[in-house]
Amino acid sequence: MRVDYADISLLGGREENQDRVSAAVAEHSALLVVVDGMGGHANGAKAAEVTQQVILEAFWHTPQPLFDPMGFLHLTLGRAHEEVVKLGAHLSIEQRPRATCAVCVVQQGATWWAHVGDSRLYHLRQGAVVSRTRDHSHVELLLREGLITADQAQVHPMRNFVECCLGGDPILPDMTLAKRRPLEPNDVLFVCTDGMWAGVRDTEIASELSAPGVPLRQTLTDLAERAVVRTGAASDNTSAAALRWVSE
Repeated sequence: MRVDYADISLLGGREENQDRVSAAVAEHSALLVVVDGMGGHANGAKAAEVTQQVILEAFWHTPQPLFDPMGFLHLTLGRAHEEVVKLGAHLSIEQRPRATCAVCVVQQGATWWAHVGDSRLYHLRQGAVVSRTRDHSHVELLLREGLITADQAQVHPMRNFVECCLGGDPILPDMTLAKRRPLEPNDVLFVCTDGMWAGVRDTEIASELSAPGVPLRQTLTDLAERAVVRTGAASDNTSAAALRWVSE
């Protein structure tokens, strides 16, 4: 399997980086994961760390290519949720650690996705967004219903409120899983936290990450730094990973 990949995580205007991001690439499969610890809750960084660890360990300990990628994603996010819940078992429900997460598997010329909250995944091709996840948030609902525009969503006062996440309530959260999506040469998979997508437009993400001949790491750095500058002194942790599919 031939792929190019890179990841980045910037502190932004925060005192602590509560994001975690990884690109794990093996001979027959690859995995991108980004986790955003929720800063308004205790131990957001620990929630992100535990989530990342559970997902990466599951990937490296599962025979590849994965026999059932969707089943893998569902079960692994469920285990991550359980571990984050344990972190806050002794705390009141309002104070328990929480995190949002986006993860995708790439293998055999295709990709499978899962996400919880407002961490996002994008499938990019030839300068355009083929598809992206839809946030588990009130603002995303307003956008889908046509009650606000994309520009209004970027600055909406409730843009940071998510409707489900890992951790907190022991009940398994809603998670969205995407079935097999075939890839074409030079397609790019991109996962990011809200610190990234809040500061750059989908059109910028698509056009710049799909540009031929530009190293992914340089493009990720440019996009992340631009997002931090645009969102100003209160900018969030800004993290992302990208993978360009070349061939099997």
